[in-house]
Amino acid sequence: MTAALPLALTCGDPSGIGPELAARLLDDPLGLPPLVWLGDPAHLPAGTRWQPVAAPVDAGRLPPGTLAVMRLPFPAPARPGQPDPANAPAIIAAIDRAVALARTGQVAGIVTAPINKAALKSGAGFAFPGHTEYLAHLAGDVPVAMMLACSALRVVPTTIHIPLAEVPARLTSALLEQTVRLTAAALRRDFAIADPRIALAGLNPHAGESGTMGRQEITLIEPLVTRLRAQGFSLAGPLPADTMFHPAARARYDAAICMYHDQALIPIKTIDFAGGVNITLGLPFVRTSPDHGTAYDIAGKGIADPSSLRAALVMAADMAACRGRAP
Repeated sequence: MTAALPLALTCGDPSGIGPELAARLLDDPLGLPPLVWLGDPAHLPAGTRWQPVAAPVDAGRLPPGTLAVMRLPFPAPARPGQPDPANAPAIIAAIDRAVALARTGQVAGIVTAPINKAALKSGAGFAFPGHTEYLAHLAGDVPVAMMLACSALRVVPTTIHIPLAEVPARLTSALLEQTVRLTAAALRRDFAIADPRIALAGLNPHAGESGTMGRQEITLIEPLVTRLRAQGFSLAGPLPADTMFHPAARARYDAAICMYHDQALIPIKTIDFAGGVNITLGLPFVRTSPDHGTAYDIAGKGIADPSSLRAALVMAADMAACRGRAP
């Protein structure tokens, strides 16, 4: 895969803002990498400039400001804000098709528009917590991690889509080590950081404060950090999460590994809500996504902000270029 190839952009839930964001990219195409949109063109906003293509490579032959579309028929129309269970299998099929294109080297990577897991479950029996887990399944059940990134911060939650009450039991040394290794490998391969610096947050307030507020830092995180440092990893922590994300602290690491979902996502969404990008680490292909949901409440109103989708496309192209340069 190389950055010269187009990216595959999936349609996501057509009742959300995915299709209109794809159309809004055409308002300012300067700086966008080449892409092909996978979905039903009937779901694009009226007046969208698009042309069908038979293969991703054909996207580069279209006039500037034209959306290349690989048609995937959907059984039902798209009603803004009203997901239709009948469309669930086709939404999943768009993801499957994008992965197939990536794995056969026809696209440089994939960018996924938002889906609604509950709608997919009710309409197609979707059994995965989200895109991340489903993509790992399509790639052969490989170990993965979720990174959220913007220009000022990269964060990786160790546990993801589980209730907060379950985090202490699910936070194991093996899972945390896997997360560290996936993060370090991705920083080298996808971001060209030769010696990545990684900071680990503590699980408890004040990183446990010497065991008075919890002992996971002493019994789990510190021993792992010591062992991996001896293997050459550049690690800091466990650190109090409430002092890890101010500018001076962020300058001391290339990525922060957090122990649970909100510990990671709150700081990045506070720092750059519109420009954050969701990245799946560990896949054999590049995958990014805008860091927002279907936004049913504003779907169809023409006010959705394409900034995060644009950032996801640019980051995917940059990551593909890094992989292409890797030895």
